[in-house]
Amino acid sequence: MKCTGLSESQRLEILLENALLIEASKWKVPCFLHSTIKGTDISPTQYEQTVIRMEGLKLRFKFYPETFGLAVSTLNRILASVKVQGKYLQCIAVTCLYLAAKTNEEDEVIPSVKKLAVQSGCMYSSAEILRMERIILDKLQWDLYTSTPVDFLNIFHAMVMSNWPPLFGGFSQMNPSLHVALLTKQLQHCMACHQLLQFRGSTLALAIIILELERMTLDWFPVMTELLKKIRVDNAEFIHCKGLVDRRLETPSNPLYIFISANQDNQPRIKDQASYCLPSVTYSTVKRNQTLTQDFKSAQEATLAMETDEFYDGFQHLYNEDHVEMNETRKKSHIVAESRPCPPLTVPTSGLVEGL
Repeated sequence: MKCTGLSESQRLEILLENALLIEASKWKVPCFLHSTIKGTDISPTQYEQTVIRMEGLKLRFKFYPETFGLAVSTLNRILASVKVQGKYLQCIAVTCLYLAAKTNEEDEVIPSVKKLAVQSGCMYSSAEILRMERIILDKLQWDLYTSTPVDFLNIFHAMVMSNWPPLFGGFSQMNPSLHVALLTKQLQHCMACHQLLQFRGSTLALAIIILELERMTLDWFPVMTELLKKIRVDNAEFIHCKGLVDRRLETPSNPLYIFISANQDNQPRIKDQASYCLPSVTYSTVKRNQTLTQDFKSAQEATLAMETDEFYDGFQHLYNEDHVEMNETRKKSHIVAESRPCPPLTVPTSGLVEGL
């Protein structure tokens, strides 16, 4: 439904509020207990390999990032609702991706079930995938639609561009669609981490945005404060998520110290900006981060330049950039040197689940 007579900021506020309402009602993820998903024999390694393999299939079939986000969210909802044996995990994952593709992709992009089965290497027949499709739909009451981390990343990025345009304007040579594509690459890498499953998609996406702002500007704190109020997440929980994401992406960010009063409990509580103390070396930390990022250029440039093309094409319409010349929109050699490096997702060469 198109909202007329509203400003861009107001439309984004409505989108965010609706996404948060859907997330609150449908968000569900599996719980790891004693090194396996509760009630199953699926280990954290098996789970992460499964998500990485789904990302590889998404690239192979040139699906949208939103399709991958919906597929992983569907997988998580199933694993949280049903006691799944590890030998069926790959079939469930492939079926979740197929359902997400049928939800988000154009008909000509969606592969046949037979082609999907063959190229996924899941060793299940078309009939078995179709039967699994019916099981998943029944378990989810035929309601696949939910708010995914990719949805929230798009909304948060657009909000920063709309409400605080100078902050992301630091990369004048990087247009918004390419910038959000690079951030989506980071987000997908984090979605394959079982430790980050405990956080809602809105929290995970905001952590990606704030870490990017920390790297680009010294004025990131007011933005974080404002956006945290909108998603209504506990500050300590967000800081924990942000730290895990930062380690997952394996690059340093501006340090953030929290003062805890001695008469409070051991749980950190952040009420206002006075609770934070940014060290005096913040500016030098930013400069050091930029230097460290340069060191990744030779190893990451070719890979990111190639992989980002597939994200970039899917985001151009969000920022009305279809008219921009190709040679202006794809200056990647300089952009990759400035962007936050992300460890590449790799599909394991060995079998995903024992016995398949």
